[in-house]
Amino acid sequence: MTSRNPRDSRLRLVSPRPLAAAPRAVTQRRTRRPVPRPPEGTPPPAELARMARTGLSDAARVARWADAALRPGRDGANPGGKGALSDATAERAAADLGLTPVQARADWDTARLAGLIEVHGDSARPGWRLRAWSRDDSAVLRGWVALFDAWSLAYPEPVDREPAAVAEVVSAMPQVLSFLQLSAGPVPVDQLLDLLGQRVTELRTERCEISYGPDPDPAPEPAEITDAPLAPLLDWALHALASVGALTYGEGQATLTPLGSWAVWVKLEQICVAAQSPAGNIEQSAEDMLRGCAQLRPNAARAEYRAWLAARPVGSAVTELIAAARGEDALTRGLAFEALRVVGAPAEPDVRAVVEETPLRPYALLWLAEHDGHDPEDAHEVLTRAESTWLWVDTAAAVADHGEALLLVRHLESAVQPTVPALLHEVRAVGHPRTVQVLVALAAAHPDPALAKAVRRAAFQVHTGGS
Repeated sequence: MTSRNPRDSRLRLVSPRPLAAAPRAVTQRRTRRPVPRPPEGTPPPAELARMARTGLSDAARVARWADAALRPGRDGANPGGKGALSDATAERAAADLGLTPVQARADWDTARLAGLIEVHGDSARPGWRLRAWSRDDSAVLRGWVALFDAWSLAYPEPVDREPAAVAEVVSAMPQVLSFLQLSAGPVPVDQLLDLLGQRVTELRTERCEISYGPDPDPAPEPAEITDAPLAPLLDWALHALASVGALTYGEGQATLTPLGSWAVWVKLEQICVAAQSPAGNIEQSAEDMLRGCAQLRPNAARAEYRAWLAARPVGSAVTELIAAARGEDALTRGLAFEALRVVGAPAEPDVRAVVEETPLRPYALLWLAEHDGHDPEDAHEVLTRAESTWLWVDTAAAVADHGEALLLVRHLESAVQPTVPALLHEVRAVGHPRTVQVLVALAAAHPDPALAKAVRRAAFQVHTGGS
């Protein structure tokens, strides 16, 4: 990159990487916490994994069947994209496995929630956890925790209750589970009902908005939401958690299973880790949380993402991350998709929904490629030349805003174009709104006067609309 003839300047071809995978301009030293130990009496990981394998054995069996029977190109999942088995496929699975169609559907849904099956359009494929199921205890436990996180999807919602009331109970249940974990034994349902009522009241108070303008006549909340009896909803929640193996429920009391107690402890530890960060990321909005993680090393940032996600419902967290990605800060956009990688399969519908949004498209396509099983080093191959160039400019904008001049110069090496003139030509063509600022910053940072002059000329031409 020191040639004085920019027409001959070659760029070393390097596979583009997601924004957050680039070296950080500033790194932050963090005090190491002692490795936390689970509560006394918690079984060792190997025993917990054995329990998880036992509880998910039927789901794993259906997943292996799907691996053989529902490969791409064969009839499989509902082409509507919801991942449900078609009637014909449910009948086929039931016949092959000696189940009823209802059992086959239930095991299929469990396998999907645990990440043993991934559905893409009209085909199903095994998740990576199925490949590692027999040899990797951590993969098994992650699969079970994924199912635990999705407990409200694993059991039919009560049809006679307002969705808002159901959502309140789902949001309040982490506190109920924490109480069960701390109790380390059976807890009467009446006591859990009192706790649930207190937490729901707190949630309603927290979301109250004070109007500072003229007092319009507010529309009252529907009585069935405000005054909805919580006992049936608690009963539903406890049955749902029991269905995934997180607790036992009967005779007027509930008790966490060893797996359930361990999973709640893991979630609490994640929250504690985030609470100890200087920015207090767990209580921040998605955008502020991502900014707080910008200077962390990748592993530390992923731990913060997990803790932030553990403290809120997955659906609303994904929505908030997507909204943050739509902002003007390219660094936040890249970090938002790194956080969505931590979310995994539950984020897929939302990521697919933004593929046609130009600023998000390259990030979404890379996310989906990795989700579909592409090696992260090769995922960039799904991008067109123009999409790769847009991503290059967006990443350069993040480096220019938050990084050092040397990083911006090094960023040249990640371009897909073989020469600087080709890069400048295609950068101008993609029409990224930050093109001028990026080129000006690059020209100011680059030590080669001839190359810097060519870049400044390109910036001027973009600015004036000339050729």
